[in-house]
Amino acid sequence: MAPSTVSRVLHDVGLAAWFGGTLANAVALNAAAAAPGDPREAGKVANVGWDRWTPVNAAAIGAHLVGSVGQVIGNRDRITDQPSVATMSVTKTVLTVAALGVTAYSRKLGKVVSQRTDVPVAAGTSPTAATPPDVADAQRQLHALQWVIPSLTGALVGISSFAGEQQRPSNRATALADRVFRA
Repeated sequence: MAPSTVSRVLHDVGLAAWFGGTLANAVALNAAAAAPGDPREAGKVANVGWDRWTPVNAAAIGAHLVGSVGQVIGNRDRITDQPSVATMSVTKTVLTVAALGVTAYSRKLGKVVSQRTDVPVAAGTSPTAATPPDVADAQRQLHALQWVIPSLTGALVGISSFAGEQQRPSNRATALADRVFRA
């Protein structure tokens, strides 16, 4: 397999897992934690799920980042020669940094919740009146952030699709023609 293919696979599979896993956990796991009907069990269920997902998510993010670096190296000429590619690359980098920041902050909040498995909660990101204040505060923040990560990583999927379109011969030829006629 060519190095560019390997980097593209790492980039795409890592991003797919990062996006899909956080979306699935937001849609299903956090709500499903309330299914036992016992507020003390809800926190345990959510914590087990998130604690199992965390190392997979870390590996997915790592694969995505390694693949991203490989894609930048493999496309460095296009980035400098095709202005729209440079703009896309900067946009993609800013979104990646934002997604990494939100993911890291969410993990920090998740640790606050995860350390207190014996407290009553309504669901993975929903406190009860009896939830200790530090856990309740972390849950309220996680309730909002659980949608921010899949939104940012979903935007990265979209930009990656756009990047693929920029590699079509017709788009590269147009960029080359624009460059020649501007000179």
